[in-house]
Amino acid sequence: MGEGTTVGPPGERAPAATGGLTAEEVAERVASGATNDVPTRPGRSTWEIVRANVFTRINAIFAVLAAIIFATGHLLDGLFAGLIVANSIVGIVQELRAKRTLDRLAIVGQAHPHVRRDGTTVQLPPHGIVLDDVIELGPGDQAVVDGEVLWAQGLELDESLLTGEADPIPKTPGSPVLSGSYVSAGTGLYRATKVGREAYAAQLEAEASKFTLVDSELRSGINTILKVITWLLVPAGLLSVYNQLTGRQALPDALRGMVAALVPMVPEGLILMTTIAFAVGVVRLGRRNCLVNELPAIEGLARVDVVCADKTGTLTENAMELAEVRGLAPGGAAPRHDAGPHLPEHRLALAALAAADQRPNASMQAIRDAFPDSPGWATAQTLPFSSARKYGGVAFEGHGAWLLGAPDVLLPAGSPARAEAEEIGARGLRVLLLARAARLPEASPQPGGDAAGGTRPGGVVRGVEPEALVVLEQKVREDVRPTLDYFGAQHVTVKVISGDNAASVGAVAGQLSLPGAEAPVDARTLPEDGEALADAVEERTVFGRVGPAQKRAMVRALQDRGHTVAMTGDGVNDVLALKDADIGVAMGAGSPAARAVAQIVLLDNRFATLPHVVGEGRRVIGNIERVANLFLTKTVYSVLLALLVGVPGLIGFEALPYPFLPRHVTITGWFTIGLPAFVLSLAPNHDRARPGFVGRVLRMAIPAGMVIAAASFTSYLLVRPAVADGGTTQVQASTSALITLIAIALWVLAIVARPYAWWKVLLVAAMMAASYAMFAMPLTRELFELDPGNAGHTWTALACAGAGIVLVELAWWVDGWLRRVRTTRA
Repeated sequence: MGEGTTVGPPGERAPAATGGLTAEEVAERVASGATNDVPTRPGRSTWEIVRANVFTRINAIFAVLAAIIFATGHLLDGLFAGLIVANSIVGIVQELRAKRTLDRLAIVGQAHPHVRRDGTTVQLPPHGIVLDDVIELGPGDQAVVDGEVLWAQGLELDESLLTGEADPIPKTPGSPVLSGSYVSAGTGLYRATKVGREAYAAQLEAEASKFTLVDSELRSGINTILKVITWLLVPAGLLSVYNQLTGRQALPDALRGMVAALVPMVPEGLILMTTIAFAVGVVRLGRRNCLVNELPAIEGLARVDVVCADKTGTLTENAMELAEVRGLAPGGAAPRHDAGPHLPEHRLALAALAAADQRPNASMQAIRDAFPDSPGWATAQTLPFSSARKYGGVAFEGHGAWLLGAPDVLLPAGSPARAEAEEIGARGLRVLLLARAARLPEASPQPGGDAAGGTRPGGVVRGVEPEALVVLEQKVREDVRPTLDYFGAQHVTVKVISGDNAASVGAVAGQLSLPGAEAPVDARTLPEDGEALADAVEERTVFGRVGPAQKRAMVRALQDRGHTVAMTGDGVNDVLALKDADIGVAMGAGSPAARAVAQIVLLDNRFATLPHVVGEGRRVIGNIERVANLFLTKTVYSVLLALLVGVPGLIGFEALPYPFLPRHVTITGWFTIGLPAFVLSLAPNHDRARPGFVGRVLRMAIPAGMVIAAASFTSYLLVRPAVADGGTTQVQASTSALITLIAIALWVLAIVARPYAWWKVLLVAAMMAASYAMFAMPLTRELFELDPGNAGHTWTALACAGAGIVLVELAWWVDGWLRRVRTTRA
């Protein structure tokens, strides 16, 4: 229904008020502020992004420490203050890029409600609605504001997203409409009574749509690690402050040592790199027309091991074509040929049904395209199609009641017409039955119920006379087969869960060579018991005749078995399953309700985009794990060094000066962590996502940090006595310890970069060359107060470094061996 098209409910006169507001009335409401002023995509504003990246706890700590250093006059030791600027700029730029991408895609994928203005229907963005607007509702539409029903034709709303109750609620004139509910069947009109932030679901939608990293396993793991580090920082930091300020050093030197001890303890770049990795993922997926409503979805899909896919609109194209209308003899005993005086009536009935449907689905649209000329039959009563019922119908004045729907729901087992429909469906075609009825059955959301005058136990409608089989062709998407192959290679199980006939679903799955396609399951035969249902869903692959509530139950059954489940779909019947799945993926051309509850929306409707989302998730998880290893190793060795240096002074021995200056820890961070971490966080990574992120990081960072601290402190102690004798300067002792520290830290970088690619080798080699140049060039030696001139001390430092490298490598191999043993036993 396009802009400027006058509409009216068929068969009955709509109230005069349904013409909608006039332009003058709209202008009055806009002037008075009675608009739906909820932001298009609620989230942080530009100023909030800037503030969140500048005014952080880490930046505040570094600012105080930088002020202390600047007060001593040693400005070069304040280089770490550049991290405040760098962290803030990089974080702001990446978040703003992600925000622009998300906002643009959100506008593209935004639902545009049909609103009546000046007697015509126009499509408006949600923020264009004003108070008292008259809004149309059709199957799959989601109410964007609160209101009151003016007119309804079999209208049923599902409020499960608000109340948790899945049963559709019939609506009649005067019934309330809550924003966030969606149409499961029928059509109607309602008047907006609450708009903007007054609407019932406005706050819920705002909270659900924010650009956020919450509920992320990766993020939660990092927060857990940071909590542990915080507890370690307090005693180590206090000890460093006490040790440096109570020794025999001059105050400026003591302050420099104190700051040098504190700065590297803070894993300043870890959260920043995590944010950058997610934000860059959003931008990359945005280029593929993939809207990420919730950032953890990128990570979550990488962990998925079961994908439940709807058939229509996901594996097949949403559009259909009418292949054949096969007339049936009275009683459906045998096919009849196109001859005889009464033959055209079933075709006229199809044309009348198509004309009576104001919001046709894909099947009805195909019929309308084939029969564009309405016979002009007057509508007396309407039973809208429902994905739960699997049929709908219209009673026409003077022409009786006609039903259109699933043959195995409308006909009993053993019916010749039903058998013929199943034979056609086994070829992958979609088959609908056109049937006469004495009258329309009463609306019943459950096909297995016994609606008065209509439905037999077992889900078969009583008193129908089959007239014709309507055969529809569905085209399998060309990009589905490679996508299924990708998931198969990644050990991700794909299950097809469809509301269509099981044989038809199995035939489509067979065309795609999906394992288990030869034995499709009719979901109406599945047990309702949780364990029995879980067993059936675990064992089989292809399911047909699955109702909306069953889809949700099947997703939950898989989750109860420990699976991480992604659900893909596009229709109103997929909403409950999309909502309950670990990751909901909706097609851009799907219903507004499906898009509203999904974490990921494929705006170009390409199932083949999913491997790219999986790839981005793996890149984020794998690279952040690499980066976390680097940052946490630094934190561990910094804390331990502070303890090793501080404890002797605490127990009565002479307090040792901290071995490094702030400029030393800054340049060490540049070459062993900062620059490599930035490159690694954005690089390709195809490693499978595995659970146990925190454990793996700690098993790497703690041993490596302990070795670096012990080796560096040993190197320092071996050279330090010569300082007391006057044969060696403190600068030479610090240089020796720094050589040991950087050498082992670079080896940790080399381990983290495995498995090697040419660019990783180049990265590690460049960092090694830069570190060597820092010690070799006279200018850098002077700037950074380095003196590697004593060959004996340098060899001592390298020997300590060699021992440390052997221990770090050994720890890495032992951890890998233990992981392989655990995997084999599992």
